[in-house]
Amino acid sequence: MKKFFQSVNLIFFIILLVMVSCTNLDEDVYSDIPLDQFFQTEKDVLMNAGRAYTKLQRYPEEFSLWTLDQIASDEMVAPGRDDGFVWDNGRWDEIHTHKVSPSNKILTLAWNSVFEGIASCNEIIYETEQTPITFPDKERIVAEIKILRAYMYYWAIDNWGNVPFSVDFTDKNLPQQKDRKYVFDYIEKDILDNLDKLKDKPGPAFYGRVTQGVAYTLLAKMYLNAKEWIGEDQFQKAIDACDKVIALNSYHIENDYFTNFKVHNELSVENIFVIPMHSVYTKDRFYWYTLTLNDASRATFNFNGQMWDEFILEPGFLDKYADNDLRKKSFLYGQQKDKSGKDIIIDGEPFIYTPTVANYMSRKKWEGARCAKYEYQDGLEYYVTDMENDFVLFRYADVLYTKLEALWRMNRAGEMLNNPELQKIRTRAGLAPLQISDLTNTGFLDEMGREFAWEGRRRQDMIRFGVWGNQGWNKPTSGTNIKLFPIPQSVLSTNSNLVQNPL
Repeated sequence: MKKFFQSVNLIFFIILLVMVSCTNLDEDVYSDIPLDQFFQTEKDVLMNAGRAYTKLQRYPEEFSLWTLDQIASDEMVAPGRDDGFVWDNGRWDEIHTHKVSPSNKILTLAWNSVFEGIASCNEIIYETEQTPITFPDKERIVAEIKILRAYMYYWAIDNWGNVPFSVDFTDKNLPQQKDRKYVFDYIEKDILDNLDKLKDKPGPAFYGRVTQGVAYTLLAKMYLNAKEWIGEDQFQKAIDACDKVIALNSYHIENDYFTNFKVHNELSVENIFVIPMHSVYTKDRFYWYTLTLNDASRATFNFNGQMWDEFILEPGFLDKYADNDLRKKSFLYGQQKDKSGKDIIIDGEPFIYTPTVANYMSRKKWEGARCAKYEYQDGLEYYVTDMENDFVLFRYADVLYTKLEALWRMNRAGEMLNNPELQKIRTRAGLAPLQISDLTNTGFLDEMGREFAWEGRRRQDMIRFGVWGNQGWNKPTSGTNIKLFPIPQSVLSTNSNLVQNPL
């Protein structure tokens, strides 16, 4: 996070400071002030644009798009506890069993975060284009926000398919619902039209912002999913987009997998796009420690306050890792140690996280492996001091595995297996390099699960590999229509232009 704060040009940081300092309830509403009065300097324009980036901050929260996708996948689950907590009237179970109600709270908040982000981008694009203030990077700022909007629409069509679509801030009519192909084509064009205006090389001034690396990675992921989303094979375009990221020569696979998730992971040369986090300026945003751990883990990490003991690794997922796979350390299981390395014993009972759960409806306090992928700093306490690790959205490993998968689907995977950066993904984990024989449908999907566990992409991968509806741990077989989440009922009730997804 230090690099983020050292840059005076970071629009995100500027707006964070403004948000924290706004305590006067009688202050002016900027949207009601004429643009020629509000925007007086370049800094004003930058500060306003930063509002769009802050819309990303809610992504890793408890009730968020990340949790919606993760709980629906085979990576994460929130069983009912034997003390009656966590069940939350069955809202987590609805997601886990692919029976999501349109009134589900997590579904509604996930939708709201995406479309509030899109609306914010529309407003900022309009205001930035209309202001008479000119400066060298003005066009770049508009391009950044357009591609940030494209990223949010990418989230929208991934999860909901046909969605309300609007890019005109001045249009106050209820948005019309557009099909997935229409939105896909629009955001592809928006990215391509604005790519050359973006910063090509990442650096301190553009940390946490949209750069060419971000844009090409987004394109590659769209193209990889095009066959599933719009029925068009675009694997070669995915390869070409990945090659653009590779050609930048700005990103590399880290020697240590966990460098990407350390408290100060701004030093990672593998992370392409992150959500900058800070214990003060993004309070109540990144608090995985309390979402996943039991109170007994305070002795391990020197935490304060109460842990919520809610999200665990779905039983069976840990079995995908070989014992010598260093990525397995993303999760806590077995006998737990205190800060000095001694076994933790509580009331004569060894503190052991078991990878299994005997009863889905009545999980015991230490059942379930817990996430420790992001490094936990000392002294964490919910709403007092939250995590400062910057949340990773895109990594270079994602680019290399996207290219490999696209080649594999074209029966050309052998063209890439000698790539040393690709093979480093495995060798840094203590494993043998990938072989063609490893790239079966199950083998490839499992490898991506091990590499990207809890990073918010598992649902998308499972759908693309054709296993989304399979029976799972305390989950029945689900139909093909469950590839899309329902549109929230509250949204349908306020926009008559929308048609619900099949339930």
